[in-house]
Amino acid sequence: MYFLPEDLDDYVVAHSENEPELLQQLTRETYQKILQPIMLSGPYQGRVLSMISKLVRPKYILELGTFTGYATLCLAEGIQKDGEVHTIDVNEELVDFQRKYFDRSVYGHQIIQHLGSAIDIIPTLDKTFDLVFIDADKPNYVNYFHLIIEKLNPGGIIISDNVLWHGKVVEPLDPKDHSTKIVLEYNTLLKEDPRVETVLLPIRDGLTISRKK
Repeated sequence: MYFLPEDLDDYVVAHSENEPELLQQLTRETYQKILQPIMLSGPYQGRVLSMISKLVRPKYILELGTFTGYATLCLAEGIQKDGEVHTIDVNEELVDFQRKYFDRSVYGHQIIQHLGSAIDIIPTLDKTFDLVFIDADKPNYVNYFHLIIEKLNPGGIIISDNVLWHGKVVEPLDPKDHSTKIVLEYNTLLKEDPRVETVLLPIRDGLTISRKK
């Protein structure tokens, strides 16, 4: 997931904003208690998400894939005072863990958790969004885009994670590798769909920023 040489990567991290203490605590507990802690956004990508959110100043944020809530809290740092973060995840076992850290932050009352399939939940949301972060199951990335594009305000931003997919996007495609096939389709969709303009950033495992025209 790291494409820069280690010394350059260390330099980038050292000269970027520091990780807040609450997120350090969340990271430690995630690694102690939760399976697949590598799914955390991590301190550097978290600061990138925070910066984008602060630049956008969204009123309504939608996140697909909460995990333990690290990225949720980073995105919340830029939200308007009367705004909301709606975050969706299928893992019932993580709900209380997420809420503990949400409520320890100043944004707890603005973060609304949704438990279940994003495919089912997105159509029920009666909001339009200024910022969307997609970091859920890769086979549904294309489906997620088609569900959220009409709920995204003009000028709104979609941030898509893992779009380089461990470098598999430039390797010969295994016909049985459905996830990589969908990530390739998704990257092409973001590039060619006339409703958005897109730039793919080689941050960690790939982070795409798409702006609705």
